[in-house]
Amino acid sequence: MLLFWILLTVVVCFFLYLYMIMPNTSRRSKILPYLERDYAHRGLHDSSRLIPENSMPAFREAVKQNLAIELDIHLTRDGKVVVFHDESLKRICNAEGTVEDSTFDVLQHLHLSGTSEHMPLFSDVLRYVNGRVPLLIELKLPDSNMKLCPAAWDILKDYKGPYMVQSFNSLGIRWFHKHAPQVLRGQLSSALTRTNPENPFLARFCVQFLLTNLICRPDFISYKLADAGNPSVWLNHYLYRIPMAVWTLRNQKAYKTARNKYDMYIFEGFSVK
Repeated sequence: MLLFWILLTVVVCFFLYLYMIMPNTSRRSKILPYLERDYAHRGLHDSSRLIPENSMPAFREAVKQNLAIELDIHLTRDGKVVVFHDESLKRICNAEGTVEDSTFDVLQHLHLSGTSEHMPLFSDVLRYVNGRVPLLIELKLPDSNMKLCPAAWDILKDYKGPYMVQSFNSLGIRWFHKHAPQVLRGQLSSALTRTNPENPFLARFCVQFLLTNLICRPDFISYKLADAGNPSVWLNHYLYRIPMAVWTLRNQKAYKTARNKYDMYIFEGFSVK
């Protein structure tokens, strides 16, 4: 009898786990135009040519080569949506502080990677791209403040080009699930239990193993290639047959592996042409 209850508990827990990691499988046809595409990570940047990441020249280069674009957005203190990756300004702008604690006017006095380029507004990037290539937009949400989501949606709702959103923060993906369900959304993740110690371990564990799919039901998964052996990733891709984006591919060997196994390829630092 004890063995029966143990087995029953194991079976119930396993099916509960499958339910928690289950993605949204109803929109596979809508995501087809985004598959088998190369996504230039933060635009097609090139330090040797003074083209910084997430800059207008990087986006112009990607469009010129007909490459899809992966980019990142933050919300400034005065409510502007800007394109930038890091929370800290130090690495790219050699300045103290964060995007979230800065006004757009202050940010416009900073330069990207020692060039003459400035941090672009999200709306200016959309106006330039104008639907010519697909966009993969990462929502940068450093905490539980979701103000970026409605601000981004207010800009995106009139954009006619193809795009999807993604984030490590499952609450942001949940926001789009509830308030803009027509937008294709993806859960970003990696081996977070080994990184980001400033965030609670339980939250990192749940996102790493895609347990937060329960609250946001993503249409695709975007995972670090080196960590993609995760069983939850395998089950999402092969059991639920959900599309997979992998990042960040930095050489031809990684790119070949990605092309053989996955569906969307986020690359940087080499030519895929």
